[in-house]
Amino acid sequence: MSLVLYGHPFSSYTQKALIALYENDTPFEFRCIGPDTPEHVAEWLRRWPIARFPLLLDGERQIAETSLVIEYLQLAHPGPVRLLPADPMAALDVRFLDRYFDLYVMSAMQLAVDTALQRYPMTVEKGRAIASERLERAYVWLEAHLAGKAWATGEHFTLADCAAAPSLFYADWVHRIPETCPLLRAYRARLLARPSFARAVEEARPYRSFFPLGAPDRD
Repeated sequence: MSLVLYGHPFSSYTQKALIALYENDTPFEFRCIGPDTPEHVAEWLRRWPIARFPLLLDGERQIAETSLVIEYLQLAHPGPVRLLPADPMAALDVRFLDRYFDLYVMSAMQLAVDTALQRYPMTVEKGRAIASERLERAYVWLEAHLAGKAWATGEHFTLADCAAAPSLFYADWVHRIPETCPLLRAYRARLLARPSFARAVEEARPYRSFFPLGAPDRD
């Protein structure tokens, strides 16, 4: 087996990569980063001192940044589910939505989490308020965008949906998607029902106590 993924099951970006691997039943070895696996931590940091995961190894080649990991998998280890369209303009739409979920949903959610972890000099309440305002704006745009679509860019599950699944999963814990966004709420439910993401959610379930704002008793 040549593929190795360093990460943690509760990490949103690790989940994003796992979804892509599970979608195509791609064989790989998962090396969990944590206090119980110091050998994995040491090797991960040796290879990637930036200390962000996931990190994918394919033999001696390493790929960081989750969107690139998924694109690499399609190039080097393709499967029946194509996560980036062959048409360049359609692929551009997918990449835009991928960036949207990472930059405007995931990052907003992470601000609230990082504030709760005291990584920013502001109160938890202030961090959550800023995150909620940003998420509310992101939700409104997505509600309009999703009209007539099953998945982020249309009828096919893509890289954008790999990004959307953990983004909306955790964002909804920070700032609940309002009832005024029924299409977005339904989309999140479809993502949770997708077998690849459902598997990632179940694998992360034992770690819910790690969520610094308190994981809700749902999902």
